[in-house]
Amino acid sequence: MRDSQELLFDLDGDTGVITLNRPEARNALTFGMYTRIAEICAAPPAGARVLVITGAGDSAFAAGTDIAQFRHFSSAQDAIDYERRIDRVLTALESCALPTIAAISGACTGGGAAIAAACDIRLATADLKFGFPIARTLGNCLSANSLARLSALIGAGRVRDMIFTSRLLGAEEARSAGLISEMVENRQSLDVRARELARVVASQAPLTLQATKELQRRLAVRTVEDEDMITMCYTSADFREGIDAFFAKRKPQWRGK
Repeated sequence: MRDSQELLFDLDGDTGVITLNRPEARNALTFGMYTRIAEICAAPPAGARVLVITGAGDSAFAAGTDIAQFRHFSSAQDAIDYERRIDRVLTALESCALPTIAAISGACTGGGAAIAAACDIRLATADLKFGFPIARTLGNCLSANSLARLSALIGAGRVRDMIFTSRLLGAEEARSAGLISEMVENRQSLDVRARELARVVASQAPLTLQATKELQRRLAVRTVEDEDMITMCYTSADFREGIDAFFAKRKPQWRGK
C-alpha cells in the first residue's frame, strides 16, 4: 500500500497501525490524509484483523483539518463538497470490515475529533482535550451526519454545550460521558494499552464483530437536509474572517454575516 510521509501505515502481526504523521502541525489533516484513511478502511491489508489510528508525537492526535485547505474556498459548492468528503471518510471508518481503535494523545479537535468519534473504541491519555471549537475559530459548522454521530456518543445536550462554548472535554469528563473507554497516564502507556486491546479484539470472532458494527451503523443511518446550513456558514464573511484571523494569529471579529 502506498503512503506519504504525512500518514504512515504499518502492519504488526494482525494489527494495522495508521499514524497521522505531521507532529510539527499537531497532525492537522490534509485532504490527502483523509483520502488515505478512507482507502485503508475500504481495503484493509491481508492479515489485518484490527486497525489502530493514532497521531505522531505527544501533543495531539489531530488538531482538525489543516486550515490552509480552506483558503481556496470560493463557493457554496466548495463547502458542500468538503463536508461530503468528510462524511465519506467517516462512513468508510464506520463501514470498515475491521474493528477500529483510536489511541488519542493530547488534543483531538475538529476533523481529528470526528475521526476518533467514528472509530469503534477510543483510548486516551490523561491530557486529552476533545472538542470542536469552531464557533471560536472559523465560524463553520458540522454536517448533520457528524452531529448525529456525536449526539449518539455523548448526547445532544453535551454536543450543544461543547459547540456553543467552544470548550474542550478533558479525559475524566470524556470517560464519564462514554466517549472514551479507558484513560492512561501518558503516551508510552497509551501505545502499550492500544496494542494489548488490539490483540484482545483481534482474538474475537471476526464475523460477530463485523455484524455488530454493520447493524449498529444501519440503525443509526438517517438522512437530514443540511446543505442550506453548510452554505450559510462556509460562504459567510465570518468564515473568511475566521481564516484570515487564524493566519494573522488574532481573535476573529464575528458579525453574524
